[in-house]
Amino acid sequence: MKKKNMFTFWLLIWGLGIAGQICWNIENQWFNTFVYAKIAKDPTIISIMVGVSATATTLSTFLFGCVSDRIGKRKILISLGYILWGLFTIAFGLTEFITSGGSGRQASIVLTAGIAVISADAIMSFFGSMGNDIGFNAWINDNMNDKNRGQLGAAIATQPIIGTILGTVVGGILVGENDNYMRLFLVMGGMIILFGLFSLFAMKDVEGLKPSVKGSFWKQFISILNFKSYIKHKELAWVNLALAVYFIAFNMYFAHIGNYMIYYLGFTPDMMGYIEGIGLTLAMLCTIPCTKLLNNKKEPMVSFASVIINSIGVGILGFCVRPENIDVNTVLNPVLLLGVILLGVGYVLFLQSVTVWSKQLYPEDARGQFEGIRILFFVLIPMIVAPLLANPIIKKSGEYIDENGFTAYLPTHTLFTAGAILVLLTILPLIPAAKHHGSRTK
Repeated sequence: MKKKNMFTFWLLIWGLGIAGQICWNIENQWFNTFVYAKIAKDPTIISIMVGVSATATTLSTFLFGCVSDRIGKRKILISLGYILWGLFTIAFGLTEFITSGGSGRQASIVLTAGIAVISADAIMSFFGSMGNDIGFNAWINDNMNDKNRGQLGAAIATQPIIGTILGTVVGGILVGENDNYMRLFLVMGGMIILFGLFSLFAMKDVEGLKPSVKGSFWKQFISILNFKSYIKHKELAWVNLALAVYFIAFNMYFAHIGNYMIYYLGFTPDMMGYIEGIGLTLAMLCTIPCTKLLNNKKEPMVSFASVIINSIGVGILGFCVRPENIDVNTVLNPVLLLGVILLGVGYVLFLQSVTVWSKQLYPEDARGQFEGIRILFFVLIPMIVAPLLANPIIKKSGEYIDENGFTAYLPTHTLFTAGAILVLLTILPLIPAAKHHGSRTK
């Protein structure tokens, strides 16, 4: 690859990747705090929003994964998907005006706003998945080879962390102490639109990418749901199961970490952003030495270690951090920072290792559709199951009466204690996955 083409390639990898991860961070973190700030402090709205969004994401990946493979193109899905993703991110912010004209939080207004929020998030996720989960990820997989596997794996794994850092820190600054969420969604949505336009002119599909047509569209679309065919890929099936178990635990606590730090511990949105930013920046540095391990086919070792580290980090937040032993006026809270750092280290190393591990197991003629299967385990199952576990914990441990006399619920340390224990279950499917990996790489 020529130097100019190489520069453009990595610019697209990092530009589209980080922009997409910032937008996913906005959805996963700030959408939830937006609900608490503008609608109601009730995790049920968040749970429904997460579940519907995950369903829309999964339908999008299966649909456009099939489309992408059949037409043999990724670029058009990326460009169009990113542009629409940005537009509906901005549209999501407009839902706050539903409640801005009323006094208090009347049930009818809350219901209307809740439906609008859930609908806007689902549409945004649908097009975000089209552009990022299917188009962009399949394009990366098309370009992955033995020489760049570790580097691409590191990029894919660090981008969510960079996206979380930038999305959290810059997001906190944009939201500010006056809860200006509309400014946040305008800036971030506009950024996604610009990168979508950039990809129209700068991106090329990989040479040799050919349409993969297997009968009619619906026959090919449904073929990916053939369970007997899927489980023939035994190693991939175990890796994906580990992905699901890990992210059930992750989504159980991380979907609420913003509200935990703002409404339970008492930080302002910008201070919360700085704390997460510091911890996750240090965590991101761990991907550098792990790149060599992944190039040497040590994915199982990195995965096992990451689960243990993550559990320790989440456990520190659950067992050791309380409102009475932190200072909300400074980022210098050593125990809290240690927990965030270890949480981030475990998360980034797990995502880095499992992403590299799974992508090299995809059939060459169905990479788009197998990205859809990955989303089933990475998004749909975790985001459906996690709220079912988190909601009862939050409602039992964090119930109180707010300033308007309404019952409200806050995520407390109890949620993180449960998450620390649950994440260890990831080890169970990792064991057979590691055995298949060992047999394949001998």
